Amino acid sequence: MAMTDPLADMLTRIRNAVRAKFPKVDMPASNIKTDVARILKESGYIKDYRILEDNKQNILSIELQYTDEGKPVIYGIDRVSKPGRRVYVRARDVKPFLSGMGTAVLSTNCGVMTDRQARQKNLGGEVLCKVW
Repeated sequence: MAMTDPLADMLTRIRNAVRAKFPKVDMPASNIKTDVARILKESGYIKDYRILEDNKQNILSIELQYTDEGKPVIYGIDRVSKPGRRVYVRARDVKPFLSGMGTAVLSTNCGVMTDRQARQKNLGGEVLCKVW
């Protein structure tokens, strides 16, 4: 059976792995998942990500990040825009998430970027997810 929302599956896998305190999580790769993983790494929420080659669909391996005390860096990760209800924002409506303590990931016509980058470039787009 085909998956209807691969990005939600990715976020759920990350959420479950963080709660179980796994060091890494693997999932089927796609371009949008790789872009979101890049944003999570640039924002400091994950250590690293890799694309592992296989015969079918490549595998995206994400290495999760924890503090020195063993607490996860990702406290929460939520999908905003869903296949049945897309959420778009204009450039002037892109606001800081959690007063700048969290990060919203947007898909714009210039690629996937954080809410901070979208404000700097004066771009709007689809709000994919929020991480804190």
